[in-house]
Amino acid sequence: MMEDEKHMQVVAVEPSEKPAPAMPHATTVAEFGVVDAPVCSAPYRSAASHLSACCHGGAKMAFLAYSLGKREINQYFSIKNAKLLSVAAVILLTLFHTFSRYYGGGDTCEWLLSSGRYLGETVWQPYGCMMHKYKNTEAKTCLAEKRVAFVGDSRIRQLFYSYIQIIDPAQRADGRKHENILFEDRSASVNVDFLWYAEVNNSLKERLISWRKDPSIKPDVVIIGAATWSIKLHGGSSEALQQYRANLTAISLPLEQLAEDGEVYWVLQDPVHEEGLSDNRKMITNEQLELYNKVVLSTLNSNKKNSKARVRFLGASRQAAMETITQSADGLHLPESTRNVAAMVLMNAVCNKVLRPIDGSCCQALPAPSLLQKLTACVFLGSALVFLVLHALGRNRSWKSRPTPPDVESGEEKKPATAASLLNHKAPFQALCKMGLIMVYFYLCDRADVFMKEQKFYTHSTFFIPLVYMFVLGIFYSENSKETKLLNREQTDEWKGWMQLVILIYHISGASVFIPVYMHVRVLVAAYLFQTGYGHFSFFWLKGDFGLYRVCQVLFRLNFLVVVLCLVMDRPYQFYYFVPLVTFWFVVIYATMAMWPQILQKKANGSGIWHVGILVKLLGLLLFICFFAYSQGLFENIFSVWPISKLFELNGSIHEWWFRWKLDRFAIIHGMLFAFVYLVLQKCQGLSEEKGEPLFSTRISNILLLISVFSFMTYSIWASSCKNKTECNELHPYISGLQILAFILIRNIPGYSRSLYSSFFAWFGKISLELFICQYHIWLAADTKGILVLIPGNPSLNIIISTFIFVCVAHEISVITNDLAQVAIPKDGGALLRRLLAAGVFTLGLLLVSRSAEGNQGGGH
Repeated sequence: MMEDEKHMQVVAVEPSEKPAPAMPHATTVAEFGVVDAPVCSAPYRSAASHLSACCHGGAKMAFLAYSLGKREINQYFSIKNAKLLSVAAVILLTLFHTFSRYYGGGDTCEWLLSSGRYLGETVWQPYGCMMHKYKNTEAKTCLAEKRVAFVGDSRIRQLFYSYIQIIDPAQRADGRKHENILFEDRSASVNVDFLWYAEVNNSLKERLISWRKDPSIKPDVVIIGAATWSIKLHGGSSEALQQYRANLTAISLPLEQLAEDGEVYWVLQDPVHEEGLSDNRKMITNEQLELYNKVVLSTLNSNKKNSKARVRFLGASRQAAMETITQSADGLHLPESTRNVAAMVLMNAVCNKVLRPIDGSCCQALPAPSLLQKLTACVFLGSALVFLVLHALGRNRSWKSRPTPPDVESGEEKKPATAASLLNHKAPFQALCKMGLIMVYFYLCDRADVFMKEQKFYTHSTFFIPLVYMFVLGIFYSENSKETKLLNREQTDEWKGWMQLVILIYHISGASVFIPVYMHVRVLVAAYLFQTGYGHFSFFWLKGDFGLYRVCQVLFRLNFLVVVLCLVMDRPYQFYYFVPLVTFWFVVIYATMAMWPQILQKKANGSGIWHVGILVKLLGLLLFICFFAYSQGLFENIFSVWPISKLFELNGSIHEWWFRWKLDRFAIIHGMLFAFVYLVLQKCQGLSEEKGEPLFSTRISNILLLISVFSFMTYSIWASSCKNKTECNELHPYISGLQILAFILIRNIPGYSRSLYSSFFAWFGKISLELFICQYHIWLAADTKGILVLIPGNPSLNIIISTFIFVCVAHEISVITNDLAQVAIPKDGGALLRRLLAAGVFTLGLLLVSRSAEGNQGGGH
């Protein structure tokens, strides 16, 4: 009985006891799951002797190389050293980006307009920032009551048509040439005009001056460009180039005057496909176009005194055309995909600062910190000051009393009581100080204009190649399990670890657009909730500990990081949807098990009727879930009541919470039911969990394995045939449990499979919650819409460096959370109630401040 209790306590998703701290000077890759044992230790000797008896020399040498490789890695690398390296990397990269941003030209609008690269056939990635793909409703909102003018030749006309197609996708070129074309959307009072000016001349100058004199007809945005007709009409002569310079100089002042209270974009000349040009255009060469572009760049914005009145240059389409101009129909005009890129770049340049899309980081000014963000910064600064004061007092007192012991952690000597007291008081402030520094990094990554961001672009290779690498590493770090029971702690950590790594690769690669991958990842999320139900049910069933201390410990560890991020990053609680989901279901599991009658294993052992009682409880929970699943109106009414709504609303709507809750609504009860059946079978000795033995009889084991493999294959075929996500998500709650059960059986039925686990995956499993949450801001960017860029120009190296820092930060936050949990949640009942009361008052204050701020903001609008 005690063995069962011990086993089930460690498989709980959130353990109730803090793990023993590692010795600082002995921390090695063992913390990553690698066993730090000499090559000649007993396990290695026995394995080597076994190999020598049954294998050839090559296999023996391979095993020794494998052991030596892990030993070498373990000798030179440790989590402590990794964190020091990550701190150094963060400091250096922050300095590099700060200096390059403010001294090397860090205007994201310039990045957007000037350079970028193709990620795919129709996806353009500006250098260093993210470009939003505007829909017609967004474009109308941005351009409402505005006038936009496209001025130039046939190339500008093409750009005009691509631009108005964003506003009205039904618009098409009507064949009109060499004349003005007017477009108006009366529903939003949007006017976009094309004005035919094939050359830069006096006629164009007069038009610009007239706009300046009459504000009623002056456009808010001017997109202008011309050169090919000057080259064509004058045969590419040098005299024509000089005349072009003179005419450009004449219109430069009117253009700069228009830019004072408007926006002016000069479209640099795109390259041509010289082999595709007709005979009367052969003189329009790329060399000539480059000469004309140089004249534009050297002539416009010559008035250095007025830096605000600047004409911006659109060169991104020129870069894009270098890769696509061979697809041009006549060698001169750009293919449609390239024109669409240029139009979307212009829309981002004009509208990002107005609409502030999350995934459009180009041309956006930084929002001012909110009141809650300022108050949070003050709390962290205050903690740092208190820590410094206590540290100074502790050092002086310790120095006066007696020298610090050489190995304080060993426990061989104890500090004086006063020093120990100071140390105890200092520890939480030290942890908060570390957390504050980490939050500075979070803020710099995803709220400050320091680091670059890029958008995601899915290809099969970006998802599946890292997946293969990950599983190879997982196999490399395989170890013998300490126990061979079904779903032992090492195995559940391994399970959480590889699932979390798959989800991370899924997020950074943008694989959600590929429905088969999306559906398999949905099963992984359901498996996390399954483990939550399995672990907490097992704990309550075996231990019967329904005390407030354990509940608060679990809730604190689940929510501490998210609450801090809500304050620092100014995001609602529901934004980090997985934590509200797990928290909600933990409370439901607790209520189900704690309500009268409390049915525990000890009570059920005395009378079999209590087994029926727990099944009745689970049936009641199932009916509760089904009732709300088919009563969306009631569900939304309950969770829309203030202050509950503050926990579950996202962008003022409860829809996201409803979607997430409904999608995996049965996963928890699947986990609880599985735990109950397993524990009953285990108690009745219906399972064989000894080392090397199959879980059931050979025949039953083979049948179950065959069914499980068939289930996996059937699910994959079904997921690949889904037409859309909505259709798949409707069936997901009913079939995800079968895939989870199939995995558990495949993983646990063979005795040799239960005897091994991947220490690599298990290490990541121990910090899976922190990894899932931290990725939002310091690995991904723009609230998961993009990718953080620490190393510009080298995507592979950037992923390696950012991942290294991200993992180290997640591990440190896990340590800090465990440390603070011991301080924030005391075992003394009276002290705990006082702290809960204080936390309640503090939370209510935050909610009231937040509500007041929202009211003021709404009143301002």
